[in-house]
Amino acid sequence: METPKTALLGRTLDEIQQIVRNLGMPKFAAKQITSWLYDKKVETIDEMTNLSLKHRETLKEGYEVGASAPVEEMRSVDGTVKYLFRTPAHNFIEAVYIPDEDRATLCVSSQVGCKMNCKFCMTGKQGFTANLSAHQILNQIYSIPEREKLTNLVFMGMGEPFDNLDEVLKVLEILTSEYGYGWSPKRITVSSVGLKKGLERFLNESDCHLAISMHTPIPSQRRDLMPAEKAFSITEIIDILHNYDFSKQRRLSFEYIVFKGVNERDCETFARH
Repeated sequence: METPKTALLGRTLDEIQQIVRNLGMPKFAAKQITSWLYDKKVETIDEMTNLSLKHRETLKEGYEVGASAPVEEMRSVDGTVKYLFRTPAHNFIEAVYIPDEDRATLCVSSQVGCKMNCKFCMTGKQGFTANLSAHQILNQIYSIPEREKLTNLVFMGMGEPFDNLDEVLKVLEILTSEYGYGWSPKRITVSSVGLKKGLERFLNESDCHLAISMHTPIPSQRRDLMPAEKAFSITEIIDILHNYDFSKQRRLSFEYIVFKGVNERDCETFARH
């Protein structure tokens, strides 16, 4: 049985440099590889033609690009497309392409399932299965036909991004670094219920926009809708946000679904504040 090869997709420049060193390839080959991956978006190592044939063959012995197309797509009349991807462990995740006049947004997943168990979320009802690797997250962007049309990216699909923050931050680095996609952080929004340690780390290590899944400012009511409130109170989250400097063009938003008979009046109260 053939040994599975390791994906290059989702690797940071530092990680590619380590691979290059381990294989005895010249140092400059690392930036050549990241350019082929994140600028030219090749499908195979054979397409990396400014690497010598010898080095391509060496790289191919243990590595592959690792791009995998969605196994299913569902198209809506408004142009929205839901893509279904299969992971190597035969789990399924979704990404959703949303066109809107001059904007094209992709909503990506960060986990298979979710631990947060929000009562209004179908993913939460599935329970948690696994974290996605940076490779599996980035593949959702890399492998759709609309990838060159994208103007915005949101981490609002399956999973809680701050519960898989190492891999999410790695993807954000690749997307916003010069060696990677070179996107402005202002094109990316990460949505979270507000896991405290993850929130603090994200604010310190990324300049991307932040969206807090709130849905009610009343802790007792939020606990009923979002069990994570028991461990990470919305009041603690607000305190952290109050002490952070949002003057550098980073946008903070609050997500709020209005449920009839539950939080309509709370929505009005929150809006006034």
